Amino acid sequence: MDSKELKNLVKEKYSQIALNEKEVNIASCCGATDVSTEVYNIMTDDYSDVPGYKKEADLGLGCGLPTQFAQIKSGDTVVDLGSGAGNDCFVARHETGPTGKVIGIDFTPAMINRARKNADIHGYNNVEFRQGDIEDMPLSDSSVDVIVSNCVLNLLPKKDRIFKEIYRVLREDGHFSISDIVLVGELPEALKEDAEMYAGCVAGAIQKEDYLSLIQEAGFQNVTIQKEKAISIPDDILRKYLNPAELVDFNSGATGIFSISVFASKSLQKKFQLLPLTKEPGCSPGAGCC
Repeated sequence: MDSKELKNLVKEKYSQIALNEKEVNIASCCGATDVSTEVYNIMTDDYSDVPGYKKEADLGLGCGLPTQFAQIKSGDTVVDLGSGAGNDCFVARHETGPTGKVIGIDFTPAMINRARKNADIHGYNNVEFRQGDIEDMPLSDSSVDVIVSNCVLNLLPKKDRIFKEIYRVLREDGHFSISDIVLVGELPEALKEDAEMYAGCVAGAIQKEDYLSLIQEAGFQNVTIQKEKAISIPDDILRKYLNPAELVDFNSGATGIFSISVFASKSLQKKFQLLPLTKEPGCSPGAGCC
């Protein structure tokens, strides 16, 4: 599929996913694949104790906690790319406070509608949701302090364009914290070519080193991975795509699927507290997340 077809695929899939219950999404690959009976929580981190968290806004579609490293200050203007039902926006609002502003951008109308309803329920008049394409953001140049995103960039084909757009809209002392899926080693062709795996945050992922290179090529400084965990796709999902021999080969460890949380700043003028890398076990039976 070309770039336009892939984006239409993601938009169609996420219109359906917006109607899913969280339990369906977290037991599948971002709500796009069949539900696993082997692993309860495949990709997501636990938000329940995070200040600002609203259960009804959590669709279980993330792969990290980007706000954990975003260093949001009171009064900041924060943008969440691929804002879904509003979960990370509401956490960011807690950090930026009533004097700040939070903008969520999503290109799926169903997600925008759900997020706006959630904001209205809580009376959040400084949280705004805009329908738009994060490859061409509906934002002015140098207008944003902090950008966050949670398991979204891997869904879109022009990742280089997205990082250039992030650079454009950030103020000179601005920065981002993004959680995303990356690869080490090549996925089997059956996974790379499958539409459900693309919308499921896996087939659209690129090599970890290529991902970091795109950030640097866009002009960012202080590029730092602050959290990393392995993602294990359960066998009962993989069997739909791989024959027994391919499944054994895939599980041999030649290919790694990882969730990473990456921090970067637009310039070196401002000093940031860059925490040591945290490595967590992947989600597999016995890893404490099933």
